[in-house]
Amino acid sequence: MNIPVTLPFKNSESTVESHLSKIHLSKVLDYPRHFCSQCFQYITIFWPSNPALWWVDDQGEEVRWGFEELGFHSRKAASALSEGCRLDKGDGLLLVLPRVPEWWMISVGCMRTGIVSIPGTTQLTSKDLLYRLQASKAKCIITNDALAPLVDSVASECHALKNRVLVSKGRRREGWLDFHDLVEAASDKHQPVQTKSQDPVSIFFTSGTTGYPKMVKQSCANLGIGMRNIGRTWMNLNPSSVMWGVSDTGWVKFQFSSLYATWIEGACVFAHGKAQFDSLVVLNCLSKYPVTTFCGTPTIFRMLLQHDVRRYKFKSLVSCLSGGEPLPPEVSAQWKAQTGMEIYEGYGQTETTLVCATTRDMKVKPGFLGKAHPPYDVQIIDKHSNPLPLGEEGDIGIRIKPKRPLGLFLGYVDDPLKTASTERGDFYITGDRGVMAEDGYIHFVARADDVILSAGYRIGPFEVENALLGHPAVVEAAVVSSPDLIRGEVVKAFIILSPAYESHDKDKLILELQDHVKGTTAPYKYPRKIEFVQDLPKTISGKVRRKELRNKEWERSH
Repeated sequence: MNIPVTLPFKNSESTVESHLSKIHLSKVLDYPRHFCSQCFQYITIFWPSNPALWWVDDQGEEVRWGFEELGFHSRKAASALSEGCRLDKGDGLLLVLPRVPEWWMISVGCMRTGIVSIPGTTQLTSKDLLYRLQASKAKCIITNDALAPLVDSVASECHALKNRVLVSKGRRREGWLDFHDLVEAASDKHQPVQTKSQDPVSIFFTSGTTGYPKMVKQSCANLGIGMRNIGRTWMNLNPSSVMWGVSDTGWVKFQFSSLYATWIEGACVFAHGKAQFDSLVVLNCLSKYPVTTFCGTPTIFRMLLQHDVRRYKFKSLVSCLSGGEPLPPEVSAQWKAQTGMEIYEGYGQTETTLVCATTRDMKVKPGFLGKAHPPYDVQIIDKHSNPLPLGEEGDIGIRIKPKRPLGLFLGYVDDPLKTASTERGDFYITGDRGVMAEDGYIHFVARADDVILSAGYRIGPFEVENALLGHPAVVEAAVVSSPDLIRGEVVKAFIILSPAYESHDKDKLILELQDHVKGTTAPYKYPRKIEFVQDLPKTISGKVRRKELRNKEWERSH
């Protein structure tokens, strides 16, 4: 069912709570409302003066917007996109910006106009940008000075691209529109377009194991109403909360914590503009600013624990959340010992919203993700899609029949076969393995595919292998995960050298190959470990058995 949107709030005496309380998640697609293209129009009515965004940087600059100001800025951005960039509902916009206030303006502006936002990390290379622009058929890209030259180098090959928009401080670039000029000339009277529950709102690129990144299409209802339950139950947010989610703007996790779930609850998004993660900056900000809720990956908590956290006083912090990768029990224990606070874990994917979580009313069980989070029915299933007995390992599946739950993606763009491959019997297959305990808690065992999860980044081996094969020294390459004390796991490459390079200095060659990968694909994907080998394990059909290499690599650590 694809339902027109109506949000008939009549007066300022109404509250978002009273209206949203009527929406039962299990029946949301039967209810003629969603919380996306028009949501911020109504948030500004109910919480006009509440802080919406609190942004700071190293130079002491601060931006503080209330929801009323956010409404004004997002209306201007929406008008700029519609009129200045000539974009229509359903058009794709590749948004590649660091954590700057304009990112939020544009993101909400896209919702108001029905434009499909396509977030990207600022670590993308020219090759990455070319692939994303061509695959998504994006009609516009908005980025900054650092990435503009890379876009220019590939723009001629992107035939759907109509406009390039620069977010810069006073600089101009030939062939580019200036975002601030567009906003200054734009009207602040923009009215949200009418969108439907199953209209796409965002496309996220996710890593694959056998090909280039897939495009995950998410709907207005999934990231609108579907996010509300997350902010209320797992994040424990309310209008007095200040939420800081430390993540990259290119990932869905950033939109979880720093946009939808937080603002739907009327809470404030806190953000720091520093491009690179800095443990001391984070610790000082948690001490200085009234952040009540902090969300990071286990890697971030590990990095913070490299310092004596006891020396810092987090006067306002009451809730710590972790996601993006499994939370090791020792990290949870160390954090509690030094701060007195539990870390509440959440598990989800780009294709889903929050699948499992430990919420504030639940006991934290080290080594367990928590329980299935509404509206999902999560089961551990066998290869025939039959639920397994408690305590047995199997695939983590989400029941999708007889009714598909709110939160699951619309599908992979232009790839119906890949979309179909995620379903088996009555279940969506997450691609992860797990065990369910008697109390319903789920223990994460491993990924069933070859995706590498390093410091919260999902890295597909195919792209790294392809990058390595572009160097003349490499005849064959196989990329797998390898254990790491700080990042959980890192990229490791097994490489067969060409005869001409076998006598080269191996240490220098490793550095050369690492730099080559950094220059070919996003730098975070480079292999931190490289091992030169004479051969690689293969199947009869000639495919590399990554699983065998990965298992041996992890066995070494025990």
